[in-house]
Amino acid sequence: MGMHRHLIFLLLLFLLLLLYAPDLPDLPRVVALSEDVAPGTLVAKVNVSCSNTSSSPNVTLHGIDPGHPFNPIAVSADPVATTTFWAEVTLRAGAQLDAHQVNQYTLTLWAACPGEEEVEKQLFVRVTADQALRCDTPFASVEGDVVQVLADVAPWTPLYAVLPQPLGGLTFRLRNHDTPLMLTRRGLVLAPASGFDPSKDIQTFRLEIEVMDHHGHNCSGAVRVEVLPPRRPRVTFLELQQAVTVPEGTGPLELVTQVRASGDNIHYAILAPTAPVLFTIDEMTGEIRSTRRLEVAHTHLIVQAYNALHPTDHATATLNITVQGTDQRAPSCVPAIVVSQVPETMSPGSTLVTLRCTGAEGNLHYALEGPPASRSHFRMDGPQLQVNTTLDYDSEATDTMGFQFTATIVVMVGGQPSQSTRVPMLVTVTPVNEFTPVCPNGATFTVMETAAFGSTVGRVTGTDRDYPRDSLEYSLEGGPGPAQPFSVDTHGEIRVVGPLDSQRHKSYRLTVRLTDTHNDLDPANRRSCLCDVTVRLQAVPAQVPVCTPEVQELRIMAGLGGHQPVTRVVCQASPNGATLAYAITGGNEDGHFRLEGNTLFYLPGDLAEPHTFMLLVEVWGGPSAPRHSTVVALVVHVTPQSTAVPPSTTPRHTTLQKEPLVITRTEAVWHPVAWFVAVLTISGALLLATLGCAARNLLCSNRDPGKLLLSKSSRLSRQGRPWGCAQDGDREPRRDHESNMADLLLASCSLLIVRGWLHIPVTAQQRELG
Repeated sequence: MGMHRHLIFLLLLFLLLLLYAPDLPDLPRVVALSEDVAPGTLVAKVNVSCSNTSSSPNVTLHGIDPGHPFNPIAVSADPVATTTFWAEVTLRAGAQLDAHQVNQYTLTLWAACPGEEEVEKQLFVRVTADQALRCDTPFASVEGDVVQVLADVAPWTPLYAVLPQPLGGLTFRLRNHDTPLMLTRRGLVLAPASGFDPSKDIQTFRLEIEVMDHHGHNCSGAVRVEVLPPRRPRVTFLELQQAVTVPEGTGPLELVTQVRASGDNIHYAILAPTAPVLFTIDEMTGEIRSTRRLEVAHTHLIVQAYNALHPTDHATATLNITVQGTDQRAPSCVPAIVVSQVPETMSPGSTLVTLRCTGAEGNLHYALEGPPASRSHFRMDGPQLQVNTTLDYDSEATDTMGFQFTATIVVMVGGQPSQSTRVPMLVTVTPVNEFTPVCPNGATFTVMETAAFGSTVGRVTGTDRDYPRDSLEYSLEGGPGPAQPFSVDTHGEIRVVGPLDSQRHKSYRLTVRLTDTHNDLDPANRRSCLCDVTVRLQAVPAQVPVCTPEVQELRIMAGLGGHQPVTRVVCQASPNGATLAYAITGGNEDGHFRLEGNTLFYLPGDLAEPHTFMLLVEVWGGPSAPRHSTVVALVVHVTPQSTAVPPSTTPRHTTLQKEPLVITRTEAVWHPVAWFVAVLTISGALLLATLGCAARNLLCSNRDPGKLLLSKSSRLSRQGRPWGCAQDGDREPRRDHESNMADLLLASCSLLIVRGWLHIPVTAQQRELG
């Protein structure tokens, strides 16, 4: 029966807890949301009931990822029912739903009322795909998408693809038709069928495209195609027109002339006449040769050069070929060869040489043939060869040509090549030292003050515009010395050649001279400049040397003859490699010991009995101030050779036993002179005697024994009178005697007190330290 009552009690308690637990009666099981809903949209509104009306429930979301798109639960009270509250689930600001990435969220709502049980329920939020057709960004923007292509792309090349969401079942329509670009049914933008014109600069085409699906939804956008010039060089002829004259009787396949064009993959062809009879051209080299023996004639040729990979890139040139008879004589010219050497500073218009040509009838024509660089720098003014432009020895183009220009002066009679004379020309340009070297900016270097002799500090690098570039020699003004412990070699390398001390000099200012070399035909024509170079010293914290061991105990037998080695002090400097100095600073009685470097020697003397020397050796590093040193203690037991002790010549390194050390502490006191003590003693005695008499008179003047403080003292007489005091009728001599004795006793006490206060002896405390 007791067991049944217990079970009934537990059941009632469970039902009571259920009655006082919050309830979520309106929570839906599944909520569907479209992926295009706006942020802040209400997802679900749940009714929460609590039995306690004094406080609101706490409703939170559990079990979701940190990047979820939902706001925290907002709880509001019902205006009618005081025990009812509303919990709202909304989308947070900036939330973007994508059914293709997440199509369902599982929300766990946790509700709790104060003093009641907690309740958990789940809410499933499904995300459905948007049915509206949307174009991608930036295609759908106002400016539209931008595509950049080169002008040499092949025709029909796809340039852009319109890919709206969703794909499939779409139609594309081009709104504007004022463009050579094409739009396919699959939304591809293609290059024109004839390609782009590579001769134009940047070209821009805009396409406005509308996209529609089978439901009637549509979107639109724009594409701007920018056509850039091709990166490859365009085909161009070096000479668009040429006049060529060949002599009569030239045989088949002899070279007549050659055309040249610049560009990539160049090929040549004769456009006119379409069926050439007298001449043919090599497709690869552009050489034009005769097809048969030539007679007097005149032919007009149009030659085309084109890029074999891009035939639309081409250029044309015109050739006038004249076949002329050879019945006239060519002129004879002096000099037959022109060889000249000119400085680079020769001004344009200067004449290098004047030809004297004879033996021909008619007008003579002078022309210059050869490389373009030679023909651009020189010209013919009648029979005079002149400088056309500045001859810059310091340019890379002149360096490429070896500072020499070659060409041929063609002298023709009446302008006919058949009656011509060729004069070779060789002009060498010589350098002139035009520019002064320039110092580097901010030539500042830093070196450790402990840098070793010969250490590299840095390198001074100047510039010179004359060719060869930066051909400079460096030197230090004033040379190395104590004021500037550095050297500078011819290459500008700065090295340490003396001691450095940051305590004396924080930095050094060096003057370096830069002198150019090999910049002029005259070696004496040189230019130079002075440059300021700063070398800063970086201080190194000084550290005392470390010696091992710090204390040595040695036993030696004093020998005869010269000095004998005792031991060697082993110390290490910081930084490593620094030179150490050694000196005996104490204990060297009668000069029996001497230091040579770090080796201690004993100098035999007149020592008759065994003796112990305690030497103090100071070790320090370098001459820097202040000096940081350490002290090594050497205890040497010297035994004369005549004393019978066990022989021992090997130094024994032991630890020095600590002996009792007596420390005396003296306290200073004041000892005045004798006369001052005497005067002060007498004055004090008189002062105390006077005070004693005054006190006695005061006691005797009071007749009433009951008013005296000393009435009950042992010093009262038997008659009740104070000692030393007399009544009116008492005039006995004994009173005077007793009074004098009291005064003398007080004066003596005062004298002893003053002497004891003044005379403080000097004390010394001795303490023995183990």
